[in-house]
Amino acid sequence: MRKLLSTLVLFMAFSVVVMAQQSLNENPDSIVGEYSVLHEGENTKVRITRETDGTFKAQVFWVENRLDDEGNVRLDEKNPDKSLRHVECDRIVLMNGLRYDAEKNRWGETKVYDPTRGIKANATCEFMPDGTLRVKGSLLGFSQSIYWVRMVQN
Repeated sequence: MRKLLSTLVLFMAFSVVVMAQQSLNENPDSIVGEYSVLHEGENTKVRITRETDGTFKAQVFWVENRLDDEGNVRLDEKNPDKSLRHVECDRIVLMNGLRYDAEKNRWGETKVYDPTRGIKANATCEFMPDGTLRVKGSLLGFSQSIYWVRMVQN
């Protein structure tokens, strides 16, 4: 009886986690919020907002080491678009035009920009069972996933 009860409790807990993940992935606006991101040694905070056209935008709003060795704000010097190389590191747009795909229960149809390397890659985003947002960039058959942790909202 004890084994049956333990198995039942474990199954129920797993079901709740799966349902919570499905709920996050099935609501297009559930991606909106602020996330803590650690990538390539850079500790940043990113805000995802819904735009008026129904797409989503991800933009950096905080960088741990904002200043260079001379005390100047670091710029987006590796951006392939030379007109954006003057953008301060805590103002960089990582994704624009991110769309929700109801059939796949994830977001995509845009590029994600990696300012640490100065490259753009095809992007998909989906919530993992633990609530982290997996942001996957794919380029030329290679892909990398970065896990963004939602910050607690007050």
